Amino acid sequence: MVSFKTSMKRANKAVFVAAVAGVGLMALTGLVGDPGAQAEAEQQAADTSLESEHCRDVGQWVEPSSKAELTNQDVLDGAAGSRVVLLGETHTSKEDHLWQLQTLAGLYALTPELVIGFESFPRSVQPVLDDWSAGKLSEDDFLRQTNWAEVWGYDADLYMPLFEFARQNRIPMVALNVDRSLISRVGRNGWDAVPEDARDGITTPAAARPDYSESLASVYLAAAAHRRDASEDVQTVEDVLETDGFQNFVDAQLTWDRAMAEALAQSAEANPEAVVVGIVGRGHVERGFGIPHQLADLGISAVTSLVPVDRDRACAGLEPDVADVVFLVEDRGENVPVPNRPRLGVAIQPGPDGGLLLSEVVAGSIAEAAELSAGDIVLSAAGADLNTPSDLVEIIQRQAPGTWLPLDVDRNGERLTLIAKFPSDRDSVQ
Repeated sequence: MVSFKTSMKRANKAVFVAAVAGVGLMALTGLVGDPGAQAEAEQQAADTSLESEHCRDVGQWVEPSSKAELTNQDVLDGAAGSRVVLLGETHTSKEDHLWQLQTLAGLYALTPELVIGFESFPRSVQPVLDDWSAGKLSEDDFLRQTNWAEVWGYDADLYMPLFEFARQNRIPMVALNVDRSLISRVGRNGWDAVPEDARDGITTPAAARPDYSESLASVYLAAAAHRRDASEDVQTVEDVLETDGFQNFVDAQLTWDRAMAEALAQSAEANPEAVVVGIVGRGHVERGFGIPHQLADLGISAVTSLVPVDRDRACAGLEPDVADVVFLVEDRGENVPVPNRPRLGVAIQPGPDGGLLLSEVVAGSIAEAAELSAGDIVLSAAGADLNTPSDLVEIIQRQAPGTWLPLDVDRNGERLTLIAKFPSDRDSVQ
């Protein structure tokens, strides 16, 4: 790999270790668990630990392959020479989104020709993004017209500074994602079973590398404990690789990666003088299995992958191929949630047979205190049936400080009633 002090225009690395990406994929295929958190859980390589001085320098850029410290100028100059720059995130991390904002600002200072793509939006809402970037919408109208609570569901307060940056500078925003019904259909039936006219214009994804499939199998196995239909015969990664539905799961992941890669590639082609930045889940970025792999197949090799990394994780061990450069941040587990509105502390998707599937429960949240778990299906809240994520969001927003909210939950076929207790200071995470 060419040093980042000279150039970051280079072909993507060919050898990676997998990290699954896209929490919605797991929910739609009956699996659970945040992909960013799963990727972090799998990252163990003590023999490549950074030097101790790197560990304690929050705010430092580090090139994992050489363990060299780089300056902002080194990294941003190199990234500005790429066609596509991928900024990975853990969706619930305030630190990650702050880092994305400062990196965008740095890039914009070097190259005013910028396009920003977001995983959080499906292509169907592109006209809304155009209106927002042009300054035609209020924040409330923007979130309502993009169906934010239903389509993405993460705390909008974490993302709004990025959206405001684009609007203030009239930077084009691009919807990278596709309707999750397509991902769900591929997850159920496989890519080949979806007719060409039902693929939202997506071309056939590049095949997964064998070690990517093995990593996805590990995630599939770890999540199987939360599946109501999980087989007791599936105990190892090798078992999973032989499972009938596993290839469909891989196909769904590849479809998601391919959709975003194609949107980024199309933006790069339409804006040849611009740097196209992708704001996406870290699992789509790390080790190059996701979007970088698909971009290479599409002929886009000048790609820079940047991710923030907890300082403690960097000290424990950092793989040389996790990304081109990492930025050391404070431990995201210590982040304070955004205040001023009641938050349950979950990521939600429509359940496979009704209700809402909890794909993530945030540590230290009201949901964790109520003993909710990833994989639970919330059927009703305060006696009201839940059919879409916005149903639960609206109920939570009406919840007064210091009150209790009963939730009827299906956990592996067992019906439970759990109580979410909202504190009087309303200082929790949704």
